[in-house]
Amino acid sequence: MAHPNLTRDDAKKRSATIRTTTYDVTIDLTDGAGNPGDRTFRSTTVLTFDAEPGSSTFVDVVADSFHTVTLNGEPVSTAGYAPETGIVLDGLTAHNELVVDAELLYTNTGEGLHRFVDPTDDAAYVYSQFETAFAKLMYACFDQPDLKAAFTFHVTAPAHWEVVSNGAVDNTSDGPGGAKVIDFATTKPISPYITALIAGPLHVVRDHHKGIDLGIYCRASLAKHLDADEIFEVTKQGFDFFQELFDFPYAFGKYDQLFVPEFNFGAMENAGAVTFRDDYVFQSKVTEYRYERRAETILHEMAHMWFGDLVTMRWWDDLWLNESFATYASVHCQAEATKYKSAWTTFANVEKTWAYDQDTKSSTHPVAADMVDIQAVEVNFDGITYAKGASVLKQLVAYVGQDEFFAGIRAYFKEHQYGNTELADLFGALEKSSGRDLSWWSAQWLETSQVNTLRPIIEVDEHEIVTKFEIEQTAVPEHPTLRTHRLAVGGYSLIEERLVRTERIELDISEERTAVPGFVGQKRPSVVLLNDDDLTYAKVRFDEQSLAFLLEHIDKFTESLPRTLCWSAAWDMTRDGEMRARDFVALVRRGITSETTMSVVQSLIGQAQGALASYADPTWAPTGWAEFADTALYELHNSEPGSDLQVTWSRAFASAATTDEQLARLEDIVRGEVVLDGLAMDLDTRWALLTPLIAVGRAGETEIAAELTTDSSDVAARRAATARALIPSADNKERVWRETVTEDALTNYMHEATALGFYSRHQRELTKPFVPRYFEALDTVWQKRPATIAQQVTELMYPRIIEQATVDATDAWLAGDGHASSQARLVGEERDGIVRALNCRKKDAEPA
Repeated sequence: MAHPNLTRDDAKKRSATIRTTTYDVTIDLTDGAGNPGDRTFRSTTVLTFDAEPGSSTFVDVVADSFHTVTLNGEPVSTAGYAPETGIVLDGLTAHNELVVDAELLYTNTGEGLHRFVDPTDDAAYVYSQFETAFAKLMYACFDQPDLKAAFTFHVTAPAHWEVVSNGAVDNTSDGPGGAKVIDFATTKPISPYITALIAGPLHVVRDHHKGIDLGIYCRASLAKHLDADEIFEVTKQGFDFFQELFDFPYAFGKYDQLFVPEFNFGAMENAGAVTFRDDYVFQSKVTEYRYERRAETILHEMAHMWFGDLVTMRWWDDLWLNESFATYASVHCQAEATKYKSAWTTFANVEKTWAYDQDTKSSTHPVAADMVDIQAVEVNFDGITYAKGASVLKQLVAYVGQDEFFAGIRAYFKEHQYGNTELADLFGALEKSSGRDLSWWSAQWLETSQVNTLRPIIEVDEHEIVTKFEIEQTAVPEHPTLRTHRLAVGGYSLIEERLVRTERIELDISEERTAVPGFVGQKRPSVVLLNDDDLTYAKVRFDEQSLAFLLEHIDKFTESLPRTLCWSAAWDMTRDGEMRARDFVALVRRGITSETTMSVVQSLIGQAQGALASYADPTWAPTGWAEFADTALYELHNSEPGSDLQVTWSRAFASAATTDEQLARLEDIVRGEVVLDGLAMDLDTRWALLTPLIAVGRAGETEIAAELTTDSSDVAARRAATARALIPSADNKERVWRETVTEDALTNYMHEATALGFYSRHQRELTKPFVPRYFEALDTVWQKRPATIAQQVTELMYPRIIEQATVDATDAWLAGDGHASSQARLVGEERDGIVRALNCRKKDAEPA
């Protein structure tokens, strides 16, 4: 069922009409006999609010059926009820009490109140996920961020369940059929989308820190894998750092972190009850990079307790500010207060690469986007909202000064605590703290789209003395804005076989050409790096001499950040068709062994494989794959046993193996005929090595079934779903298409896992017939499926056939009438990928 789509205009009208004060919500999760319910749950909401006398409004709820609905003691008819319009409320008085007693549906799509049964032990769990506007799937509410209220929850649950909400447990009593009733403390004023309910036979570890009660929860079957001490350490470091930095105590009492199954995002900042995808409870050996990313997510959600929960955006136009600030603050905290001191290197390599990719698509939009309705919001959790926004905030910090920036933030929290704000409120505080006018900055960085490119223009004399140094700034014709950049220019020279910085000049540039006189008269460095220290948001290019030097010596940098900036620039040049894919792959093969930062190693492997899959000339690509697989196999055998590198290179070899000899070696490893000392053949490793063999027909259902006999967990089931979808037969592809596109039985995670196995670089001809069927199905999918599933079909089932015919078919669909604009945006982004790949393949086919 598709969900209601609230518009910004309707939200404004409602907030102009009413003001909420309290919610008292009673949820019954049992069947009346003390057992867990399985299809519906009873939800009773008592909502008090003020209104203009005589006015009308509507309340949001998605109900299966109603028991009673009353307004100020009088029955309200639900005869004309539809989820799209909610319940219409006429004849409002100055003070109103609405009671909605209804049966609501559990979901299996990660929206509303999601229900999951653990296949390991048949235990049932439920958890809420309400961003952007899914609170209405658990209780009747005014489901928009600017109608804050105090919430009191009461929950009836099986006696053996743990139950968590935003407030601390206030009282527990006996309920019907041997169940229990938990009454939670009333919250501070918060928005509906950050309310929460999580329940089930959860495993819990408790601690406290400087007056804050802490809890970490996961399902019982994961308890043996939960590294609570590591999570608590990051949590305590975060609280110490943020409370001092923001000069505002944590506002929501206790702080629970709950790892829940089939979660659609990395995490969600529910006030006092943060939910995380339980893939963060690592069941197999993972690299240090995964721990670093988990720490960033923990700190990101904690930063939201101030920026998002304490002070909340008025409408989703400022979603970017909510997410960007949390990302910037979390990386800042990682680098300053945790063991992950190279967090800004990871940010430059991961977040900014994501931002540059998103910003160069046809769907690019300003950081401060125009969110006309909820559907527009739901496709805007993207690289611009998160990564570009955080990048421009970093630029803003460089411009106004870090001390001044956080002084403004502290004043902002104090002035607007428990309220709703717009961007102007934050900028007003920053202008006051810094003494700078930021109106121009907002106009340049937040209200325009796309990314500038910076190039050094260098001239030298016969002695390699710089006679001219300028920075050229360009913009694409469709988005011609030239911006003011605060940046550093670094000069790096080879000294005793190490590339070290010998010169650094920091300056502002704003024009098409800006002179950098500090380098004139000096000996030209081996490498000139624009945007050294990664202060601004811009694509960087090299002069010819620097690029030629880097191709031979990128492994000589002594510091990780400048090396990462060079890697990122090379990858961006490859994506833009300025560097051949084969040259980028060769650069990675040559320089990757010098990398000590796991985030960079794993990113480079992914980029090299992406270049081979999409950007390499198809006539050369098999050679490139074979060469890369040989490199991976060599590094696998030469990595320290049990190390992160060994794990990483094992996966890289498996996914790249191409020749009969390489595939035979992979089979030997899978069968145990070749044993790699130290390589843990755990769940993730076994599936990572087996799945590529299935895609080429060298393994199949027999091997999948055998794996499932050793592990019947939900993770194994997802891995098996992807593997089964890769079985290379026409009948199997037909089954996958039916289950993902036309049927509606799979949960959100199983749907995603199945869709991920539909396409393979080895199965182009097998999936090519589905191209027209994809476009025929799109409109129906968007109209009838829940948001999460509709987006997964649109993105994951888009034809991965890199040829002009795919572009033409996409253009024909986009030219049609009646498509939802949000879906058309996603389809357009997929088209961009095909067009980019075709352009890069032409470049790769050029002679050196």
